[in-house]
Amino acid sequence: MLAVIQKAENGYTARYERRLKHSVEKVWASLTENEKLAKWFSELRVDDLREGGSIKFDMQDGTFEEMIILELKTNSVLEYTWGEDRVRFELYPEPEGCRLVFIEFMTKLTDHTSKDLAGWHVCLDVIEALLDGRTIEDRKEHWAVWHVKYVRALEEFRSAQP
Repeated sequence: MLAVIQKAENGYTARYERRLKHSVEKVWASLTENEKLAKWFSELRVDDLREGGSIKFDMQDGTFEEMIILELKTNSVLEYTWGEDRVRFELYPEPEGCRLVFIEFMTKLTDHTSKDLAGWHVCLDVIEALLDGRTIEDRKEHWAVWHVKYVRALEEFRSAQP
């Protein structure tokens, strides 16, 4: 299911929702434990897991971008800066596991937005696959399929704007 893209007060949001057959504790570990985090987003590393703490993004050139944790509620909310934007993971327990809501808060839509949206979509697919004991063999091919859909979704979103 595609992310829902909406106009927001200071920009835009893309909201993804997944129902996972795993506990909030297990999903939380995938988001916050470096060993598990590296399996779905190898460039990310939790440096200091607390509000005001940081997550580091390895730029693959010997430098790191520091992202500040804005909100942290164990097994419930993780929100941090993402360049000029923000990303937020929310977990809600459900009888069969949990609901994962991921929201990207974007200050503006650019030519790169469809790539980012497809990237986050694939990340969430990979998290689910790993928790289920599966793998997504060709992530680049998987991303390419979703990228086309997000290009279309953004075109439709822009054309519907006043």
